[in-house]
Amino acid sequence: MTTPWTSDAEPPSDLGAANTVTLLDGTTFCISETGGDIRPSGAQGLFVRDTRVLSQWALTFDGVAPTLLDMQRGEPSHATYLSRIPPVDGQGDSTMLVVRSRHIGEGMTERITLRNLATTDARGVLRLCVDADFADLFEVKDGRTSSPDHLARAVDDEGIGISRTRGTQHPGVHVRADGDPDLEPQALSWRVTIPARSEYAVTVHVEPVVDGVRLTGRREPGDPSAYAKPASRFYEWRHGIPELTTGDPGLSAVLERSIEDLGALRIFDDKHPDRAVVAAGAPWFMALFGRDSILTSWMLLPLDSSMTVGTLQTLADHQGTETDAVTEEQPGRILHEIRFGHTAVDLTLGGSRVYYGTADATPLFVMLIGELARWGGDPAVIKGLLPHADRALDWIEDAGDRDGDGFVEYQRGTDQGLVNQGWKDSWDGISFADGRLPTGPIALAEVQAYTYAAFLARADLARAAGDDDGHHSWSTKAADLKRRFNEAFWIPDRGWYAVGLDGDKQQIDSLTSNMGHCLWTGIVDDDKAAAVADHLLSPELFSGWGIRTLATSMERFNPMGYHNGSVWPHDNALCAAGLMRYGFVDHTQRVVTALLDAAGHFGHRLPELFSGFDRDDFPSPVPYPTSCSPQAWAAATPLSFLRTLLRFDPDARREQIVCAPSVPDQYLPLGVHGLRIDGLRLTIDVTAGGWLMDGVGDAGFSVMSPSDHRR
Repeated sequence: MTTPWTSDAEPPSDLGAANTVTLLDGTTFCISETGGDIRPSGAQGLFVRDTRVLSQWALTFDGVAPTLLDMQRGEPSHATYLSRIPPVDGQGDSTMLVVRSRHIGEGMTERITLRNLATTDARGVLRLCVDADFADLFEVKDGRTSSPDHLARAVDDEGIGISRTRGTQHPGVHVRADGDPDLEPQALSWRVTIPARSEYAVTVHVEPVVDGVRLTGRREPGDPSAYAKPASRFYEWRHGIPELTTGDPGLSAVLERSIEDLGALRIFDDKHPDRAVVAAGAPWFMALFGRDSILTSWMLLPLDSSMTVGTLQTLADHQGTETDAVTEEQPGRILHEIRFGHTAVDLTLGGSRVYYGTADATPLFVMLIGELARWGGDPAVIKGLLPHADRALDWIEDAGDRDGDGFVEYQRGTDQGLVNQGWKDSWDGISFADGRLPTGPIALAEVQAYTYAAFLARADLARAAGDDDGHHSWSTKAADLKRRFNEAFWIPDRGWYAVGLDGDKQQIDSLTSNMGHCLWTGIVDDDKAAAVADHLLSPELFSGWGIRTLATSMERFNPMGYHNGSVWPHDNALCAAGLMRYGFVDHTQRVVTALLDAAGHFGHRLPELFSGFDRDDFPSPVPYPTSCSPQAWAAATPLSFLRTLLRFDPDARREQIVCAPSVPDQYLPLGVHGLRIDGLRLTIDVTAGGWLMDGVGDAGFSVMSPSDHRR
C-alpha cells in the first residue's frame, strides 16, 4: 500500500495550474477554478485537517455557468471572483454581474451577489451544486480518489448534511444559507426576481464536522467582522516585520513575496491559539514538519522570532517519549510531521497523528535553540526548552547512533516508513556514484554536521548558564565528531565528502549538494573547504540557476528528478551560508544572484524546487511539475540570502555582532531597518561607498568582522 511518506505518484494535472486559485488559513485551504467553482475531479476542493470536505461547488443562473471577468485577492484567506452571465442571443452585452466573495477559516463562507445592470427586471433560478467525498489529502495528492463508499446525504431544517464513515473516523460537512433556499441532497436553489439596477445577495456557510462537532467558528451571517481576526492577525504580523529596502526592483519584489507567503503559511495550535508555527508548504503540506519548520524558522529569525519560539515549543510538546516501530517514535526524538487525515492516522500510523521518521530534525532542534539564544531569545523560553534539548541529545547518542560508532544513522522501522530520512527523503534520493542504492543503516554527511553544531550549541548554552563542565564536555564531543567525520567521510582522490556511509561503513560516493550543509555548520576542515567550494560551483553541480542536488556525472542524475539533479532554493541557501562562512565571497554571490534571477521567472516567488537543466540550454529555469508554491523554506530562502550577504551573525550572550556586508552592486543600496537583537533595534544601510549600522548605542555590543571571529 502507498503511504503518505513513501508515495511517488504525481498529483493530478491541475495542481499548480494557472487556472486554479489557492486560499489559505492555517491548516484549511481551498483550491478552485479561477472563477470560484470547484470541479468534482482532480486536485480541487476545500480541505480541513487533511480531509476534503468539499469536492464540488458549482454555481449556475438559469442553468448557465458564469464566465470569468476577474479574480481579486485580498489577504491569503480571501478572494473575490467576478463573473458575468453571458448575454442572450441578440444582445451584445451582458447585463448580469456575479460577485462571489469567499473567505475560508475552519470552513468557508461565500457571499454570492447577483447585480442586475439592465433597465428591466431579471428572473431566474440561482443554483449551487454541492458535494463532498471526504477523501484524504494524500489520496487527492496522488490522484487515488474513487467513488466514495459509506456516504450519506440528508436535508434538514437548516441545510444540507453530508457525511461518511471511514474506519474510526466519521467526517462530515453541513451547508446552510440565508434566503430560504430550496434544498436537495446535493444542491441549494433560490428563485429570484431582481429589479432593474438592483442586486440580490445570499450568504452560504460551509461548516465541517470533525469528531461529531460542527465547526461554526466565527462565521455569523451579515457580520462584516466575521473574518477580522485572521486578517488582522496576518496584517499585525506583516507590519511587525523589519523594513527591507533595495535599489533592485526584482529583489524588492522577491522579498515582499517571501514575507507575504511566510505570513500565509503560519498555522496555530488549537491548544495554544497565540502560538504561531510555520507549515511546510501549500497546498499539500499545511502541517508542522520537524526539519522544514526548523530550517524555515532559522532563516526567518532575523525578521521574526515568534515563529521560532512557537515551532520549538510545539515540537517540544510532541517530542518522543516511548518506542513505537510503526510511528518510529523514540524517547527524545523530534517528529517528522503531524497529520490528521484517514490515510495517515488510521492506515499508516495505527491511530497516531505523528510520524517521527527523520534523522535530522533532532539535531536541528538543538541547533535552533542555540541560535535563538544567540539572537537574544527570552531566557525563560530558553530555560524551558533546555530539558528538551538534553533529551534530544540523549536520542542522538543513544537510539540515533544505532551501532555505537559515534555517528547518527537511520533505518526505517517498518515498510510503512520512509526509506531515506534526511532531507532528500525520496526512495532513490541517496545513491552511490554508479547508481546503486545503499543498504542501511545510513549515516548522512549533513546529519553529522547538524549533530556537530548541536553539540556546539549545547556547549554555548552551558557556558551561558555558568556550567563550565558542561561546556567542556560538549565542546570536546564536537571536536571529536569533527575529527572523525573528516576521516570517515572525506574521499581524498575525489576531493569531496561522501554523501553518507552505508550499513557496512562504505562511503556513498556521489557528488551532491549535501556537503554545502557541512560548510554551513563548520564541520569541514579548513584544508578541504576550497575543494568543496569549487565542486559546488563546478559545471557538474552548478546549473547557472543554482546548485543541483546531484552532479551531472552521477549515474542517477536526472534534471527533472526530485532529489537527483533538481535545484532546491533552501538547499542553495544553506550552501551559500556555508560558502560565506568559509570566506568564499565570489562563490556565494554567484549562488545568490543565480537563484534571485530564477525567482524573476517564477513571478518573484521561488518554488519548492525546479528542474536542473543548464542555464545555457534554455532561456529560463524549467519548472518541476509538482512543486509546492508557496513553500516555507523556499519562501524563506531570499531572507537567508540577505543575512548571508550582510555577513551578519549576532551573539547576544557575548554582546557581539559580526557584520561585514558583501552585497553585489546590483542590489545596492540595501537597507534593513528594525532588526531585533536582545532588545536592540538595529538599522543597517549598505551603499556603494560602504555600510553603516545604527542602534547599538550604549548597549555595550561590539561589532566585529568575520576575520576577527570564526564561530
